[in-house]
Amino acid sequence: MRAIKPKETDLYPPVKALLEGQGYVVKGEIGAADIVAVREDEDPVVVELKTGFSLSLFHQGIERQALTDAVYIAVPRGTGRAFQKAIAANTSLCRRLGLGLMTVRLKDGLVEVHADPAPYKPRKSAIKKARLLKEFAKRTGDPNSGGSTRQGLMTAYRQDALRCARALSELGPTKAAQVAKATGVDRARALMADNHYGWFERVATGIYALCPKGFEALALLGDPDSGADRKQQSEANG
Repeated sequence: MRAIKPKETDLYPPVKALLEGQGYVVKGEIGAADIVAVREDEDPVVVELKTGFSLSLFHQGIERQALTDAVYIAVPRGTGRAFQKAIAANTSLCRRLGLGLMTVRLKDGLVEVHADPAPYKPRKSAIKKARLLKEFAKRTGDPNSGGSTRQGLMTAYRQDALRCARALSELGPTKAAQVAKATGVDRARALMADNHYGWFERVATGIYALCPKGFEALALLGDPDSGADRKQQSEANG
């Protein structure tokens, strides 16, 4: 049997009951607002009702902020992992937009408030900022076009790996310390030992050689220190 799709009007009684329980006088469809609640001389509370999350719901919520700072959006409460992920993501979005968020469990009218309207103050991460600036400083040139997919990007790590690969292609099997000295890559030993790209092989204790896959990478990706980055080469060949 097909489940009956909820209507926006199904959300109204539980939300109204919640607000009335907090001392508000509540009325539906006042002007453009789905719900308006007033308590003494306080700013009114506005609630926008929808049967699911959508961009238009957030647009409506933002528009209602011209009326009051106390704006909530309300949707039916679902079940399952997908809905839990949606709640987490949309709660975060509501906080960034200064909106409140409610869900209504239609089977018993339970209303849960996931976020209250409040000015958003983003928390900065000093660790993430330092990581960003470190990658920027270590990246040679500008080898990637902004907006590219993440797979195959030329990172500072990949540039260091290419330097090690180039040294091994010229020197043959070489001690890691010599590779580090020849390339200026301090992490050469760890990089070749980790072998993230499958370019290197250890042929003896502390001695590494270049695999066929490494030679292919050099031919495809080129020299990270040549001054002509991949983006410029691609544009020139385009």
